[in-house]
Amino acid sequence: MTLSQLGAFVYVARLGSVKAAARALGVSEPAVSQSLAQLRRHLGDPLVTRSGSRMVLTEAGGRLLGIASQIVALGAEAVAAVQPGRTAPLRVVMDGTFAEHVAGPLLCLFNQRKAVDAAGGVAATAEMPPLLAARLADVALGAQVSGPGLVSKPVLRCRLIAVGSPRGRRDHWLVGPSGTDPAGDSGRLLRLLRVPESQVRVFANQTAAWKAAADGAGLAPATAHLVAGRLRRGDLVAVETPATPLAAYWYATALEPGSRSAAAGAFLDFLTTPAATQVMRAPADGIPRSRFRPPVHVSIWS
Repeated sequence: MTLSQLGAFVYVARLGSVKAAARALGVSEPAVSQSLAQLRRHLGDPLVTRSGSRMVLTEAGGRLLGIASQIVALGAEAVAAVQPGRTAPLRVVMDGTFAEHVAGPLLCLFNQRKAVDAAGGVAATAEMPPLLAARLADVALGAQVSGPGLVSKPVLRCRLIAVGSPRGRRDHWLVGPSGTDPAGDSGRLLRLLRVPESQVRVFANQTAAWKAAADGAGLAPATAHLVAGRLRRGDLVAVETPATPLAAYWYATALEPGSRSAAAGAFLDFLTTPAATQVMRAPADGIPRSRFRPPVHVSIWS
């Protein structure tokens, strides 16, 4: 039995599916499934079983969950105890748009300034509170979330607009995976416009949705500063709708100050700096090569 196997089990149990666990961890579904299968064989119990669209705990899985969560958290503390000069890694979960466009340069700049290894994963808004509460993530970035012991603060004000081609279709809406999150900004916009599901097309990522919009396939929600370059070049045009421009905020959420990790506190302080704000406003500018540090990839946080 390994920390990786226990980590996979805890994520599946907390989020309710292998797919959600893999998305939050930034790994493939087979990687999570394999770790979970190895733990099941070792303990001789299914631990989680499918009920409708969700995975639910067996009786033995319910008894294991609290212990496994503590073990995974203690694993990180053990590393910090043995290597006191090394700051524990930062684990950040975020929505798909943030992960696609902002996370890379933002986490690289933080790594360079604070010498803290940061790993990022994607999670839906509803999945963020249990990850933070179970200490499986240190900080959540994206929409505002709430829960016992959590503090959510805005880190950037932005505007959501609709973009498309000058002569493109207006009867379809094109979104990335984060557009299916009802608590996200794109989901909020579609609700305000009362767009039926039959008129929404989901693409592999937000960039693909914007490209399809530029090709005339429909309209796409967009954070204004992330598409500013495309608007200047004329690849896309802003299209007026009854609900846009829509005021929005990017939030950072973590445990209360007395409970959060040192890495989480350092990252939250970093997000208030002019350098971090500049990266979030203009992530396409990147960072100087001399300041780049490649991200750390892990199979399972532990």
